[in-house]
Amino acid sequence: MRGVVVLEKDLSTLNIVLLGLDDLVAAELATALSQHHQQVHFHPFLPASQCVSLLEGLRADMVFCPAEVGRYKALLGAVNAKLPGLPVTVVSRRAEVSEWLDALDAGAWDYCSPPFESRPIRWILQKAQRYPYPAVQELPPA
Repeated sequence: MRGVVVLEKDLSTLNIVLLGLDDLVAAELATALSQHHQQVHFHPFLPASQCVSLLEGLRADMVFCPAEVGRYKALLGAVNAKLPGLPVTVVSRRAEVSEWLDALDAGAWDYCSPPFESRPIRWILQKAQRYPYPAVQELPPA
């Protein structure tokens, strides 16, 4: 019997913001992301418009935020209005199908929960790289 070796393509580095996650979840997620050589920024959750300004300033490629309905819905609304296409992944302490579907219905790009295992994190990162958000958008000619 012959074996097949599948070589996984290296991931390029994304500029990822962990926004308002509690310390334990943020540390675990950052560890999982760093195993894939990602650049991670930690920031507290701010009012949605300030979050968008922060994300613009950091030139974020991807955002992870907590599964607090009022917060993530406000963030998704502001991001979709000002930074359409920026991937926002909702992070929950518990993996519940109804919460996952609610987040996706609200416009979240993805949903995840601990434990943050390498393969699912890699899938999320690969998806982000297949459909990259334009961190630098060209301005129309003057």
